[in-house]
Amino acid sequence: MTTERSLAGKTLLITGASRGIGKAIALRAARDGANIVIAAKTTTEHPRLPGTIFTAAEEIQEAGGRALPVKTDIRFEEEVAAAVTAAVEAFGGLDIVVNNASAISLTGTLETPMKMYDRMFEINARGSFLVTKTALPHLLEAANPHVLNLSPPLNLDPRWFAGHAAYTLAKYAMSVWVLGMAAEFQGKVAFNALWPRTAIATAAVRNLLGGEKMVAASRRPEIVADAAWAVLTRPAAACSGNFFTDEEVLVAEGETDLQKYAVQPGTPLFPDFFLD
Repeated sequence: MTTERSLAGKTLLITGASRGIGKAIALRAARDGANIVIAAKTTTEHPRLPGTIFTAAEEIQEAGGRALPVKTDIRFEEEVAAAVTAAVEAFGGLDIVVNNASAISLTGTLETPMKMYDRMFEINARGSFLVTKTALPHLLEAANPHVLNLSPPLNLDPRWFAGHAAYTLAKYAMSVWVLGMAAEFQGKVAFNALWPRTAIATAAVRNLLGGEKMVAASRRPEIVADAAWAVLTRPAAACSGNFFTDEEVLVAEGETDLQKYAVQPGTPLFPDFFLD
């Protein structure tokens, strides 16, 4: 990939950046010298969910970036407002928002407790809307502002609803925000969605979706991070309203070796949800 573009000096607010894909995106930006606001909930280690906002901050700083860990539950308006305010006060503005935080429950209608239903909609749908809405006044003042939602293309094939309609609709809401806001703020702020072509080796995959067997058939989060970097360094006015997959972004950037991202090179990869 070309290295002429850079996120040096840019300020990114990334939700759920204490681990997984969010942290990988943060670390990639940090290598350019970016400022990263880690807007996540975890402040103490969990046995099944390694990493906190503070350990992520240490890694970001070691990678060459500046880090601001802010305990943020995106379900609460006052916490989101505090995170955005802290970002602007610490770094003088806000250039990029990455809506990465998400909740998942692949359960059918009868098996989905309303508490989990509410959680998915509060985090995926409402949370991403709230973070974006709160950040927008500052993004509108930035030189090349981007919002990137980690959400899939809007695929209305019933098979993506049949087994987990609640999760699908909560996740698709993040994609609808891209569709609507890209048109609403055309020429002012870029809105794009990014989704992995394959399963990604994260705690969610390990703990909720398939254990070590699925991890072995996954790619590392760095593939999404490299694709995110490529999108976020493009001119906002010319790159908005897209539903990208990590693969297509990297191929367009000239990347020819995707095997390097595999957890176990040569192992058949598990395809991600929502993609034909």
